[in-house]
Amino acid sequence: MAGSDLPEGTLQNVLEQETLKWVFVGGKGGVGKTTCSSILSILLASVRSSVLIISTDPAHNLSDAFQQKFTKTPTLVNGFPNLYAMVRFLDYQEVDPTVEHEDIGGENGMDSLVSELANAIPGIDEAMSFAEMLKLVQTMDYSVIVFDTAPTGHTLRLLQFPSTLEKGLAKVMSLKNKFGGLMSQMTRMFGMDDEFGEDAILGKLEGMKEVIEQVNKQFKDPDLTTFVCVCIPEFLSLYETERLVQELSKFEIDTHNIIINQVLYDEEDSQSKLLKARMRMQQKYLDQFYMLYDDFNITKLPLLPEEVTGVEALKAFSRHFLTPYQPSTSTVESLEQRVSALRQQLKDTEAELDRLRKGKEKA
Repeated sequence: MAGSDLPEGTLQNVLEQETLKWVFVGGKGGVGKTTCSSILSILLASVRSSVLIISTDPAHNLSDAFQQKFTKTPTLVNGFPNLYAMVRFLDYQEVDPTVEHEDIGGENGMDSLVSELANAIPGIDEAMSFAEMLKLVQTMDYSVIVFDTAPTGHTLRLLQFPSTLEKGLAKVMSLKNKFGGLMSQMTRMFGMDDEFGEDAILGKLEGMKEVIEQVNKQFKDPDLTTFVCVCIPEFLSLYETERLVQELSKFEIDTHNIIINQVLYDEEDSQSKLLKARMRMQQKYLDQFYMLYDDFNITKLPLLPEEVTGVEALKAFSRHFLTPYQPSTSTVESLEQRVSALRQQLKDTEAELDRLRKGKEKA
């Protein structure tokens, strides 16, 4: 069955699920994830007591979307009493550059040592950063948290963080067993007492592991967590979405919403061959989306002639998340204008044909 024959889906189900605590928004790069996550957070703020949107993408898209500067600290979004935003890139190395010049005996020194140890374990720096962020978030009382994730590959790494931390902890433990008291001697040599020695380092790692495992259990609970996939009707995006859905299933994370962005509609009966070719191509992939994900809520969003930036533009576009987009239908006036244009086109063509015939007769 073609996509156009199926009922249009919306994201109303996300707003109605009052138990949701975590909402991830992800997909291929350049499909409009930040715009969609920003609008979703705005809609959630209308039905929840407090909402936090976190961007884990190194590109400063969230600040661009709201036209407001955000930092690692939750900041109230202009124009909202209960919507907060923050950016936190998953890189444990992103610290104050003055730390390396401080005495290693302080707590910052221990963080520095942990950071150095993390360099030897691929991916653990991001996992530790993610755990630190979750620790921070858990101390705050937000009703729901929306993650504007980096492109698909980075998102899948994020989902692997619990096992990455577990492997990292096992590696540090094996180093401890292998080298005995060497780590203790080194920490004492650098002026660190037992409070910041190897046990403190292991305790820090174990604490992070406990936090991320606790949150991971919540991520696997469909009552608490859902993942909204964002894509566009093209082959590569369809492929990335399928890969993402399969990986989410492997990690036991619920996903039942797909947003198909930048859809072309034949609203003005365009005569452009390029536009019509693009619409035919899109329809082919739309049909495939509906065939592959017949049990998903599929929300189609139109391609606009302008960017959606700023709070007012985001609010205006948000209506398409709750009510299926309806392309403008032809009116009597528009049909009359089209007939007039076709008559003029026919007249011009006949004049050109007459000119060519006269030229041929002279020859």
